[in-house]
Amino acid sequence: MHLTPEQQALLDGSQGEVMAKVVKTLVMYGETFGAERMTPVTSTYGHTVISFGLGVMKPIYDLYDTILDAGIPAGQKFTADPRPLDPNVPASALENLVFKRFMYNQQARYEAQLKRLGVTGDDGYTCACYFDEVGNTPKRGDVLSWAESSAVVYANSVIGARCNRNSGIIELMGSIAGFVPEFGLLTDEGRKATWVVELRCKTRPEPQLLGSAIGMKVMEDVPYIRGLDKWLGTELNDAAKDYLKDFGAATASNGAVGLYHIENLTPEAKDLGEDIIAQNAKSFVVDDMVLEQTRKNYPVIWKDPDVAPKLCFVGCPHMSLSQLKDWTDAVEAGLKESGRDQVAIPTVFTAPVPVIKEFEKTPYAARLSKTGVVVSYICPLMYMNNPLCKSKAVITSSNKLRTYTSARYYTEADILKLITGKEAAK
Repeated sequence: MHLTPEQQALLDGSQGEVMAKVVKTLVMYGETFGAERMTPVTSTYGHTVISFGLGVMKPIYDLYDTILDAGIPAGQKFTADPRPLDPNVPASALENLVFKRFMYNQQARYEAQLKRLGVTGDDGYTCACYFDEVGNTPKRGDVLSWAESSAVVYANSVIGARCNRNSGIIELMGSIAGFVPEFGLLTDEGRKATWVVELRCKTRPEPQLLGSAIGMKVMEDVPYIRGLDKWLGTELNDAAKDYLKDFGAATASNGAVGLYHIENLTPEAKDLGEDIIAQNAKSFVVDDMVLEQTRKNYPVIWKDPDVAPKLCFVGCPHMSLSQLKDWTDAVEAGLKESGRDQVAIPTVFTAPVPVIKEFEKTPYAARLSKTGVVVSYICPLMYMNNPLCKSKAVITSSNKLRTYTSARYYTEADILKLITGKEAAK
């Protein structure tokens, strides 16, 4: 690792032992992946994936106390992943007891640490920090120090920023030091596509299913996807960005994708065309049969696969303002068709607090409330980590939530039928 004189001075202790350990951590991380130098973090804000005050995370709190007590400059201010708790989300008294007494009993302490470390504010907790309403939208070419998988793949692919799939602690170290090891997705070579994916679907593929199928095939590699512009167009409008948000989250969680290129749509694919494809790239064809087989292969790990769903989550990653509006229209129409006033299954739509505040300024919020749907800032994954919730029959349209928890996946169309009472679960 070749350090600049300033970086070497930090490693040698010019700003104290704790900062030296921060830099040493980054050096060891970089050397593990063959990095030869550091590159400056250029984004305005960082982001931390660790937002939950679990009682078993004492080493994390001790580490943060060490950093704070050393008086190290805050470096970047940052947003954080969603909070784990919301009293508006349905939970039994026993589930709430486990949440507050045994699981997230350090939440207040941890959030106080994050505030001192530089979290942007009480509204800065979301996995979709790149939304305009949240205010942590990088610029193309910015170098980031993030770890949240769905945010990293979105920033790399849709925005054209540069970030590796870091860990929760490494991301903070990079924000504190102001630089990160240069390797992987921070390099031109590392951003070249090593897979070419051809879409041969008769209708627009479900984003979560398509992302899952591609992610499980290419794993951590970079795919170049042909044919999706047929359904999304060639401009990154709100509809296209919403689709790619959910698609990317599935590639990152069902595989380990940190960057994808969409022909004629995403920034680097539009600028470089097929020059972004590496030599000897592998190929993969996705058609309707592949998507259906992907869905059929998902395990159902409920104790009773035939039990009626008890809860539904939509929004992992968090929903956008346009998605909240579109889902409001869809739920109302579905309820009208089935002759119901409210949803048949307790349902939670999750979104960032700033997006929820904008939503509440519109007539849609009151309309959605009448349907019985709860809008929350919660992280559904953190909710499902409760051992008692794992035994609950929860359904979702999120492949990320399905992958990490016992929640059962349904397409958005099927979720709509289930929650509006138009169809029983099967």
